[in-house]
Amino acid sequence: MNVFVLKLIALVTMIIDHYGAIFQSGVTEYRIIGRLAFPIYAFLLVEGYLHTRDVKKYARRLLLFALISEIPFDLAFRGGLEFSHQNIFFTLFIGLVTMYFLDKSEDYNLNKTLVIIVAMLVATILFVDYSFIGIVYILSFYYTRDMEKKERLLKVGLVMLVVNLALVGFTQQFAVFSLILIYFYNGKLGPRNKILQALFYIMYPLHLLVFYLIQ
Repeated sequence: MNVFVLKLIALVTMIIDHYGAIFQSGVTEYRIIGRLAFPIYAFLLVEGYLHTRDVKKYARRLLLFALISEIPFDLAFRGGLEFSHQNIFFTLFIGLVTMYFLDKSEDYNLNKTLVIIVAMLVATILFVDYSFIGIVYILSFYYTRDMEKKERLLKVGLVMLVVNLALVGFTQQFAVFSLILIYFYNGKLGPRNKILQALFYIMYPLHLLVFYLIQ
């Protein structure tokens, strides 16, 4: 299972989740399916960070689509513009910046614990999707990156279960099933070009805008 397949699974399950949240709020099954999406995105963010040739360009792209997506996100989930909850691109952007500063902590004379605390506070204050729990997911993949696959996913799964149980709720526990899909990741990119890359980014604000218009 390559990057392309994982991205496709994450995209489809995310759209299903959003459909359920917007049109079928009483049907839990849609939300359960949607729990697969974010852990896959968190894993792919770490993979992207570890292999990108230009992390600053990567960060700019995430921030750009965070800003582009905010209006469709607000319209789809709130019916109008407001700032009580920010879209998932902001979560991914904060996670990427956090990993960057953790790696550069010695160069910038930064305390790693403080970097993590600041990142989680920013995620909480900005009310980004998944809040500081999203940062925990991302960092769990980041800190286990050098482990053998089974050990890595076992430890990430344990972190997810504990965090979900303590801070979120029952439905979010289904997120651990995403680790089964990640286990079969083969380290390859799969089909890749600029058009496909752009489509995976564009589909986020686009599907939200379509859902809003349907409403």
